[in-house]
Amino acid sequence: QVQLVESGGGLVQAGGSLRLSCAASGSTKSLNPMGWYRQAPGKQRELVATIGSNGDTNYADSVKGRFTISRDNAKNTVYLQMNSLKPEDTALYSCNVRTGTYGRNSFWGQGTQVTVSS
Repeated sequence: QVQLVESGGGLVQAGGSLRLSCAASGSTKSLNPMGWYRQAPGKQRELVATIGSNGDTNYADSVKGRFTISRDNAKNTVYLQMNSLKPEDTALYSCNVRTGTYGRNSFWGQGTQVTVSS
């Protein structure tokens, strides 16, 4: 089992920045990939960004050039630096990690709210 604790959400004005953190504990061997998803009210959860154990990254088109995902393997922590935030970025952001062969085990954090005011 892997436990995930997110932090860093909050209220920010459009154009501002936030940095989300997600610390993993428990069976943290081979966390691959680590990522962030978000769900806005009335919408389906969507991928924001993922990062593999080798550092390869993947971003949703809507956040490319504005968000940066990174990880600190020594701390089992994944970060999401969010710049130039827009009101449409408002959502519950959840951390996800996968372990095991082909990432068959999936674990979720409780989520952190990001609200961007116009």
